[in-house]
Formats: sequence, structure tokens, C-alpha cells
Amino acid sequence: MIQTRTFLLSFVFFAFAFWVVVAQTTKSPVTNCTIKSNTTCEDCLKIVSCLWCISSQRCIDYPVNSVLPSHSVCPLSDARWGLCWMNFQILIITISVIAGVIVIAIFVCCFCCCKCENIGRSNRSEERMENQASLRKFRHEERKAEMKQRHDEMRLKYGLKKENQYSRFENS
Repeated sequence: MIQTRTFLLSFVFFAFAFWVVVAQTTKSPVTNCTIKSNTTCEDCLKIVSCLWCISSQRCIDYPVNSVLPSHSVCPLSDARWGLCWMNFQILIITISVIAGVIVIAIFVCCFCCCKCENIGRSNRSEERMENQASLRKFRHEERKAEMKQRHDEMRLKYGLKKENQYSRFENS
């Protein structure tokens, strides 16, 4: 069960990583973001592959070769992508925090699931050990009764059986 979960989580992680890499490296249809320069941020960001730089009031093609635009293209604090009101730097920090919280939540869930399975397993093993102990005790009692019966039969056979067990043996 745990191996299946681990495999599934690994598969999902690698599939997501592969999708991110493919999404960053695929070429989008040719759009000329420089046409939208000296317009408004909203007009520029209607094209998804464009980046608006507030300091220079330019619409720039997003540099897909690097994850973050370099400072020479536009400073992160002045870059806008997707939303005009959200600073690119804050967007990156927000996404990083959300991703971190998701990763921590996944680890906590995995830890709790493993811990709960171990707790259930220990209860089951304790029950199994108690059952084995009671079975051993029952078998011991059976063997003890059988031995007592055999000893009584031998005493009876040889005439050693008396009413009072504590009386002296007398040779007759």
C-alpha cells in the first residue's frame, strides 16, 4: 500500500515536472509584443507571451529561455505578467510559498498515513501475540492434564493410588 502511494506520488511529481519543462520549451505562435509598446499594460498583457515593464513603458516578449526575466530586460519589481496590478516579484514569492505549503502538506499526509498504519499494525500484532499466548497456555494446561492422567493410571496399575495422598507407603 505504501509502495503504491510512493510510486503514485513520484509519478505525479515527474509528470508535472515534465509538463512544466515541455510548456516552457514549446514555441508559442509568433506574436510581436513590441507592437503593443507605448500602450497600456492591459493591452500588452492580453497576449499571454508578453511582459510589461512599468519603468520603460514597454511591452516585451517574455524570455522563455530563462525562468525569470533578467534585470537587463526589466527589473522584477517593475515587471508585470498576467495581471497588471501584481508585481512579478510578489507573484514569484506567492507561487513559491503556495508550492512549499503543498509540498509540506503532502509530506505531513504521507507521514500521518504511515503513522496510522503503524498504529493499526501494532494493535493487530498485540492481539496476535495475546492470542498466541492464550493458545500456548491452553496447550500447556492440556499437556498437564494428560500427564496427570497418565501418572494416575500408572499409580492405579501398580497399586500406589490411595485415598490420602500424604499417608506413608507401606510394603505389604
